[in-house]
Amino acid sequence: MPDSLQTQTQTVLDLARIRSEFPSLGKDCVFFDNAGGSQVLKRVADRIHAYLLSTSVQIGASYQASQQASEKVLAARRSVAELMNAAHDEEIVMGGSSTGLMFLLTQAILPGIFPGDEIIITNSDHESNIGAWMRLQKAGAIIKIWEVNDDFTLPLDQLDRLLSPRTKWVAMTHASNVLGTVNPVAEVAARAHAAGARLCVDGVAYAAHRLVDVQASGADMYVFSFYKVYGPHYAVLWGKREFLLSLPTLNHDFIGADDLPYKLQPGNVNFELSYGCIGISDYFIQIGTELGAQGGNRQRMQLAFEHFAQHEDKLSSKLLAFLRDKSSVRIIGFDHVKNSNRMPTISFVVEGKQSEEIVRFLDKHNIGIRFGDFYARRLIETLNLLPHGGVVRVSLAHYNTEQEVDLLIEKLELALLA
Repeated sequence: MPDSLQTQTQTVLDLARIRSEFPSLGKDCVFFDNAGGSQVLKRVADRIHAYLLSTSVQIGASYQASQQASEKVLAARRSVAELMNAAHDEEIVMGGSSTGLMFLLTQAILPGIFPGDEIIITNSDHESNIGAWMRLQKAGAIIKIWEVNDDFTLPLDQLDRLLSPRTKWVAMTHASNVLGTVNPVAEVAARAHAAGARLCVDGVAYAAHRLVDVQASGADMYVFSFYKVYGPHYAVLWGKREFLLSLPTLNHDFIGADDLPYKLQPGNVNFELSYGCIGISDYFIQIGTELGAQGGNRQRMQLAFEHFAQHEDKLSSKLLAFLRDKSSVRIIGFDHVKNSNRMPTISFVVEGKQSEEIVRFLDKHNIGIRFGDFYARRLIETLNLLPHGGVVRVSLAHYNTEQEVDLLIEKLELALLA
């Protein structure tokens, strides 16, 4: 794994220290809906507050406050570039949401799509990485569906059969927001590139749990939302510089083709939210430093994520063991944690019960989980889970505690009997 220290971490996370970074924790609700939206770091909120009260001006002017604001926004772009391991900070396109950024991307790609061009999408993605591509059918694109197997994986041999000399793009998720399955994006990238195609990866369900490395991923485009990664309701789209330069401007006509990323950010970025995102990287770097990491910022962030993953795997294993022991429960996804094969996003259905029943029972105990299709509607339909009202989804994060999981299990036990 690039940037990894290749260590088998055994240190137990100091959860009191971790949780002190998130003011919302330990109050009225136990948060197990983290895949829907994580809790926000205080240092992120502090930066947003500081920006609005000190440099809330338009950037790009010659006066001092505007120059200071410009540097803060540029520093945010550099910080996100480092977080993703982008080769150039100009490759960082920021915007309101992953869905919105994907729509902008496909609008920019549209002039280069011709009748008969093929695009491969999966039936396991969030709709943001499906619907945007489906719109290109209006230009004559042919959409091919790469379908999840019975073992909840995307079989590579099926991809090989779908790829052809006409394939322009493959679009897939790095990790499913329902199944929790981690997909082999680097291998997919190699196969797509060998066929002359490009790869677009949705990392929304991945980025909160593993350190994103766009260069190691092999992807041509990579998108995720900061509000799933302990930040504000904002998002980022990364693309290879050479490809971004080839796209037409989505901004004003007089914005040059080489004006990256501005030409792909109509109306410019949100200044204060961009600046707040620096706090995300700062947090990972500081935790990695406290854990004893040596080297640069990427190495420090990597060690933090290795410890996060170890803790999340422990919590996931405990919950999965409980669910496996219940004959009425069907786990939707891998039912064991093994070799980082899944995220701590655990979905299930219960025989004879609507998923909503389970969730509303937990609501009474101030435990925040969720039911539904999670905008992975095509996957829920494929797995015939609509009769259950979708799945019950429990999504853990590194700040959750074993005691919280014990409480969840205790109340789930009662919910199954109710």
